[in-house]
Amino acid sequence: MRVAVVTGGSRGIGRAVATKLAAQGTAVVVGYAGNTDAAEEVVKEITGAGGQAVAARADVADENDVAAMFDLAEQTYGGVDVVVNSAGIMTLSPVAELNLDDLDRMHRTNIRGSFVIAREAARRVRNGGAIIAVSTSVVGLQLPTYAAYAASKGAVEAMTLILARELRGRDITVNTVAPGPTATSFFLDGKDQETIDRMAKQPPLERLGTPEDAAELIAFLTSPAGHWVNGQTVRSNGGII
Repeated sequence: MRVAVVTGGSRGIGRAVATKLAAQGTAVVVGYAGNTDAAEEVVKEITGAGGQAVAARADVADENDVAAMFDLAEQTYGGVDVVVNSAGIMTLSPVAELNLDDLDRMHRTNIRGSFVIAREAARRVRNGGAIIAVSTSVVGLQLPTYAAYAASKGAVEAMTLILARELRGRDITVNTVAPGPTATSFFLDGKDQETIDRMAKQPPLERLGTPEDAAELIAFLTSPAGHWVNGQTVRSNGGII
């Protein structure tokens, strides 16, 4: 049995990934930051459909929390084969008006958190496994007010091929998925309908992405069928860039 640790698993893309992998027969540790009820809902959804899942509360930037989450995966299911780090936070601001506390908070979760998860994954994932980080197509789009967020995710993309090369000889793939605008509260909150409609029209496919769009790609990249894709940042955005 394959075992996955999915951070940010209580909502949005992370939730879609957790349920998708579970539906394919993977046991899932649903990592979450604070919303216990939402995480337990995901676990109930998975187990109710005949899958296996447990929830683990962890601050991805805290190495002790993350180690405990991986310990839970090993103690409950025997090991870890797949790690998907979809935990992240976003604060938008022009550079000139940027609150540096917001910058530090974003970088703690998005950069330090990514490295903490990647470090633990590199130590624990069994040979033949897969590690997935989640970035954003804004790194390429370079929209105003997104500088700090895009910078934090650019760091994630920079790590991808390097970590893949460092894991040479263990048959472990490392990739980053970079969705475009996706219909989750993470994207929708704080935007008026006109802005949402305008961004939905940008890609040639003329719609927002869905959490399931990203989950399908991640499921492929973590499967045997996707195992030859390694060290890549894959933009999943309907052709927006």
